[in-house]
Amino acid sequence: MNTLLNGSSHQVIIIGGGLAGLVNAIHLSKNGIRVLLIEKNEYPRHKVCGEYISNEVLPYLQYLGIDPFDFGAVDINRFELSTIKGKTIKTDLPLGGFGISRYALDDILYKRAISLGASVACDSVTNITFFDKEDRFKINCKSGTEYETEIVIGAYGKRSNLDVSLNRSFIKGKSPYLGVKAHYKGAFPSDLVALHNFEGGYCGVSKVENDHINICYLADYSTFKKFKDIQTFEEEVITKNPNLKEIFNNCTPVFDKPLTISQVSFLPKATIENHILMSGDSAGMIHPLCGNGMGMAIHSGLLLSQSILEFKEGKIKSREIMEATYAKAWNKTFSKRLFAGKLFNSFFGRDKVLGFGLNALTLVPFLLPHIIKQTHGDPLTVER
Repeated sequence: MNTLLNGSSHQVIIIGGGLAGLVNAIHLSKNGIRVLLIEKNEYPRHKVCGEYISNEVLPYLQYLGIDPFDFGAVDINRFELSTIKGKTIKTDLPLGGFGISRYALDDILYKRAISLGASVACDSVTNITFFDKEDRFKINCKSGTEYETEIVIGAYGKRSNLDVSLNRSFIKGKSPYLGVKAHYKGAFPSDLVALHNFEGGYCGVSKVENDHINICYLADYSTFKKFKDIQTFEEEVITKNPNLKEIFNNCTPVFDKPLTISQVSFLPKATIENHILMSGDSAGMIHPLCGNGMGMAIHSGLLLSQSILEFKEGKIKSREIMEATYAKAWNKTFSKRLFAGKLFNSFFGRDKVLGFGLNALTLVPFLLPHIIKQTHGDPLTVER
């Protein structure tokens, strides 16, 4: 990574280099803002993620100078849903989407940010302090490096020690989910994203670049811990769904072992914490079953970048107004989606309820695309 140790010359420091952090870095750098991004890991690397993105973000990615199809992204336009026992319904996706791995996409965004002049430091942030009189932040890192800046963006993901030090309310709540992801080789339709239920969770399946199949599932930890390991859990629980059994039996793992993430929480989060502007999963997460978490992270980067640019240009007169403007835009854009995601999630893993719902949808199949729209937005347009 390109590492710059003197952060005092940067107007914005971004903590975390996932989708939201990188999008903010690109958008702000593209518009002349001096940006430093602090990310603890090197690029590229795999992450636990569904790796399906709604086409609503395509116009914005193109504005940022990125076309995912230039890097092997897979066009996806159909959706399949099944119950634990395998009862299935299919529909066309209202907007469609594409499949691309986080390994590829994060690296693409990182290189684009560097090309626009953003600086990146490979380090871990241990503390953030805001000084009211100076109206500035001081950031301490594990390496011993200190930075000062005017604006800090928190884009460090689902859960971090920083959340503890900031005493964020959600960190005290229960985080009952475990996420597991791996890539496979085998036969699976390139134009399809599937969501298959199993006891205590659900599994997403779709193609990404290199003809790989991404299989990523979210499981209730209380169900998972009854089994000694991931392989046993998959054999005893996940493959009880005949759709998943066929996929697992006929596909070959690409990874040496699956990736996992624990303590996944979908509790509400504040968009602003001690003047730190939260973006992506740090601001709030939609349930993976909605298939739009990556799209939301990218969209939140757009909302925040626009608020910061208006502040820097004097169109927004104070930090407090900038924070309120961003928080209002975030809630207006995502609150209904998050509510819908929470509602839909309550049906999954409950086979009788979901089975009843699928039976109803077979009678009125046009309702399923309408339900999908509740967790997605319209194509993004960007003036600059």
